[in-house]
Formats: sequence, structure tokens, C-alpha cells
Amino acid sequence: MLFFGLIIIVFWLFIIRPQTKRQKEQNKFADSLEKGMDVVTNSGMLGRINKIEGEIITLEVGTKNYIRFTKSAISKEMTEAIYKDGKNKGPIEES
Repeated sequence: MLFFGLIIIVFWLFIIRPQTKRQKEQNKFADSLEKGMDVVTNSGMLGRINKIEGEIITLEVGTKNYIRFTKSAISKEMTEAIYKDGKNKGPIEES
């Protein structure tokens, strides 16, 4: 009985707890998105947020090229990895 209890505790510590922590961070990041931010989607698409309508975000991926995504499709980890220097340098050149 003690062995099974130990397995459950280890499973919770190494799998469930870190996953819920990552999910909370991703939700906090999704809620903090605002117009003008440069982001990366889960599929690797780079763009600048042009419009936010509830759970739908419109990204400008090129000059006058727009694609709509859900908030959950924006990746916190990939966005931070691309822009790890802390500056919001964008993939889209200013006109």
C-alpha cells in the first residue's frame, strides 16, 4: 500500500504539478496579449497582433496580410525564445 502511495506522489510531483503550472502561465500570457505585440504561434508563424476580438486574434504576417488565430494558438514559450533579449523586435518591418 505504501508503494502505491509513493508512486502516486511521485507521479503528481513530476508530471501533473509542472503541467498545471505551465498551463497557468500560458493562460496568464494569453490574457496579457495586446495590440502591437509581436508573437509566435504554436505552428511557428510570426506576426504582430493587429486586432483582438474576444478569443480571436488577427495577426499581421506581412504588409497588409492578415491571419486570424485563437488566443490559445499563441505560444508563450516560442515567443519568449524568439525575443529572449527582452526587446519587442518584430518580424514585420515598419513602413
